[in-house]
Amino acid sequence: MKRDTSSAPSCWLLIAFVSALAGFGGAALYDRTGFADDAMRDYLLAHPEILPEAMEVLRSSEQQAQLDPMRTKLETPFPGAVLGNPDGTVTLVEFTDYACGYCRKSVDDVKAVIAENPDLRVVIHEMPILSPESAAAARMALAAAEQGKFAAFHDAMFAMGSPNEKTIAAAAREAGIDFDQASQDMANGQYDQRLQANIEMASSLGFQGTPSWVVGDQVLSGAQGKEKLAEAIAASQENS
Repeated sequence: MKRDTSSAPSCWLLIAFVSALAGFGGAALYDRTGFADDAMRDYLLAHPEILPEAMEVLRSSEQQAQLDPMRTKLETPFPGAVLGNPDGTVTLVEFTDYACGYCRKSVDDVKAVIAENPDLRVVIHEMPILSPESAAAARMALAAAEQGKFAAFHDAMFAMGSPNEKTIAAAAREAGIDFDQASQDMANGQYDQRLQANIEMASSLGFQGTPSWVVGDQVLSGAQGKEKLAEAIAASQENS
């Protein structure tokens, strides 16, 4: 008997469309959904509102495929570049740039979720993409991390406003960084390799700007606000 597909749920068409975009086999898909290509096309033309949802499903699927194999690398900080509880079992990853206004606005949001979650560790990956001064500030941040003063510099640098030679030096002084040691450490080029690796890691996840976040299986782009970060952290804890 021929299957009646006239009232099949639109979710199957969504799956079919996403699967087709992802390159899954058409014959197997037809067996599961009962829809031929013409039926799928007709439905999509009649209901174009599902296309953004379908593309979001596809994007999330692609990001998840990238996320799983790089989880350990993603959640392993540059030594000392951690906020919150360094030994926490719940990890929030942030890609940030000191020249990013949205990153600056997110500082208090991150502090708030840390205050509410004593088991939260926040791994900061410096992603200086906005200016040469961004990279200079990021190098100083890594030098601060090696001196055990990352959090102090992180907060001071964002409080200073846009990074430049004067504000970077002022933030370093406020954080109590040994400037001579930091200058020596920055001169050998090791930090540049780490910053490039961070940018490549972010790019592989589809991030094109800062701030960008990973918590559990969720990949988030842009300033999220305290409530959305808290929800993502709670979801991660429930699924762990």
